[in-house]
Amino acid sequence: MSQSKASSVIDFLSIVERLKRTKRTGWINSGISGPESISDHMYRMGIMAMLIEDESIDRTRCIKMAIVHDLAEALVGDITPFDGVSKTEKYAREKQGMRDIVDTLGNSTVAQEIEALWIEYEEDQTNESHLVHDLDKCEMIQQAMEYEISDKKQLDSFFNTTKGIFRHPQVQSWVDEIYRRRQARG
Repeated sequence: MSQSKASSVIDFLSIVERLKRTKRTGWINSGISGPESISDHMYRMGIMAMLIEDESIDRTRCIKMAIVHDLAEALVGDITPFDGVSKTEKYAREKQGMRDIVDTLGNSTVAQEIEALWIEYEEDQTNESHLVHDLDKCEMIQQAMEYEISDKKQLDSFFNTTKGIFRHPQVQSWVDEIYRRRQARG
């Protein structure tokens, strides 16, 4: 590997490191103590993708998509629907962030794959992107349930915004179990 290529990789990894330090805005706004980072969220999504038992789905693609779907947030931050930024503006910012990331990696084959996975996720037109969207919201309500226990908070808004949106039957079964456990706690 050439020095310039190694330098590009180290620059990219420094961008990725920001995801480890950037806490998820929704949890901060909900007063959660010690909220998860963006990378915490993507990591568990990757693990969740590994657990999918569906031969019609390219699991490896889903794992990769899960670990890059919020990558642009390293540059633009975690913008929530409650931040007063339109979906169009959020997409434009994140698209530019991905462009900057691709440029950091010298528009390499790997950089193009990362960008293609991000675009596929954003366009939400494939079975894999549908699944990763489900995992994104399922991971969020799993985390909300865990914060309700650890921080003794009611986080109904996270559950209310995801009701009825899950498409994949296995993810729906996980969601049903989350709701069952939440209901059992009272």
